[in-house]
Amino acid sequence: MNIIVRLFRVLVLQVPLLATTFSFAAISSLLDATQMVGSANAQQTPIAPQQRTTQRICSVDPVEDLLPPPTSKPSNSLLSYLAEQGFTQNQEGSWVCYANDPKKEGRYFTLFKVQEINGRLIGSSFLDEGSLIEGQSNRSLDFFMMLIERHMNASQENRQGIRRYLQAFISLVEQGKIKPTRRGFLFDQPNRGLVLYHTLSSGSLKGTAITVNIYLPKNKT
Repeated sequence: MNIIVRLFRVLVLQVPLLATTFSFAAISSLLDATQMVGSANAQQTPIAPQQRTTQRICSVDPVEDLLPPPTSKPSNSLLSYLAEQGFTQNQEGSWVCYANDPKKEGRYFTLFKVQEINGRLIGSSFLDEGSLIEGQSNRSLDFFMMLIERHMNASQENRQGIRRYLQAFISLVEQGKIKPTRRGFLFDQPNRGLVLYHTLSSGSLKGTAITVNIYLPKNKT
């Protein structure tokens, strides 16, 4: 009788063990089969070519954005990298971005402008008759942040805070809650960075602009 009981216990213990072994083997086989099928599908499925998704800051026209930037002579300017973003350098040495007026055929106006004056970098986004054109708010933010990342000694954390500040400022201008004034708003204390919304009282450009005024440290020039 004791022998029968022992045999019964051995059989009971082995059944779940066999079942568990079968389950792991079945799952392993299933995973191997799935990987083989996935590998075969990956080899048979053609990979679509990557499309250019990066949008240049100075490329408002969708066709222009698909074309490479115009060729130009190498420049030793501090801002020569702007050529890759669609900017052109004028005779005065400033870098400008022109936009085509979607409402009036053949009319172009200055959208962005950057210039270095007495150790400070002045970057402006111009409003067309007091209004930002479609997409200009986001492009202006990217434009300002590109200048800040290139020419200011600011940590990643500080840059994130600056981006939020400038985004709020541009939004308030767009909503008409900030009126044109010569007052500058400090967005970065250590680097003495200012942003202002002001009228254009001199030069050939008229109207209003949002401008960042950045002090250029010597190790960023």
